[in-house]
Amino acid sequence: MALMESTPAGAWRSFVAALICLPAFLVLGFFNGTAGEGEATLRPLAAQMTGFVYGWVLFALVSLPVIAGWGRAALWPRFLVAWNWISVIQYLAQIALALLLLAGLPVILGQGLTLAVVGYSLWLEWFMARAALGISGGRAVGLVALDVALGLFIAGFVQRLSLG
Repeated sequence: MALMESTPAGAWRSFVAALICLPAFLVLGFFNGTAGEGEATLRPLAAQMTGFVYGWVLFALVSLPVIAGWGRAALWPRFLVAWNWISVIQYLAQIALALLLLAGLPVILGQGLTLAVVGYSLWLEWFMARAALGISGGRAVGLVALDVALGLFIAGFVQRLSLG
């Protein structure tokens, strides 16, 4: 946290993490079978890209009034910078997992590692929220739950966009 820029300008600049994560997002979409062929690719790809943008922006916007309600609005830029950059770590873990699964990892081991990657990602976000905002573990759980809920909402939105 000490090395992260905690200013509003730094928070804006930290969205470069989204550009770093974009190739991983596209590769993971390919591994997950969301890429189609020919014209069938355009609609799902556009939907996925819309979801990607919303995924980066929506939580950032929705978290501000929540954090402000806790009297921590001054720490929101620091939180946002950390949240953006831990996404790079989360994407790297997902890519490593996808490569292992693609290499033919036994199903039971793949399921266990998938659970571990999801658990690690949730824990990392929880830990970061506590450290960046100086909040209780319960409030950090609330922020993680908000992020997951928004992610599920966006996933449903993307699915509806993909189908037409």
